[in-house]
Amino acid sequence: MTRRRWVFEPGHTGAEFVARHMMVTYVRGQLKNIQGFVEVDPDDLDQTQIQATIDATQVYTGQPERDAHLRSADFFDVENHPTWTFTGGRVQQVSATEFEVTGELTIRGVTRLATFHTTYLGQWDTPWWEGGRDLGPRRRAGFVARTRINRHDFGVSWNDPVDRGGVVVADTVDVTVDVEGVLDPVA
Repeated sequence: MTRRRWVFEPGHTGAEFVARHMMVTYVRGQLKNIQGFVEVDPDDLDQTQIQATIDATQVYTGQPERDAHLRSADFFDVENHPTWTFTGGRVQQVSATEFEVTGELTIRGVTRLATFHTTYLGQWDTPWWEGGRDLGPRRRAGFVARTRINRHDFGVSWNDPVDRGGVVVADTVDVTVDVEGVLDPVA
């Protein structure tokens, strides 16, 4: 097989993060408009390249005051660090559809290695609409990637104590990224 480049379709690629809140529940946030690509040769996974850029300024939790607080210097500091990035390519195949993908995750200007447990969801030929016309078909592939990070590793350390030694925000954050990639016809 040959090397293929899957370009992330921003309208159908997004990330969700989940953190424990006030010791009793979870808060979920979304980040959309992820730009990037996966370039892979299924017969030579050592040559895989992944690049992704996330616009952290558009964080959405459904609560405007919380979103503003997340954008502030207490959390994401988007004034100084408006984007997050992931670059990598160390891929280990676990099963026919499961992979461990390791690369450099940068949040708030701090870079750490992160491993995403990734599931390949398959490929499909689909319509491709531009200017009100179907210019398809175009081949799409889907992936879902999950990881858990310690937010303090990235300098996201604001917190406040609550009763009995609890905290407002847990240290660990679960991250899920849903990717819809479109095959680049010229790659």
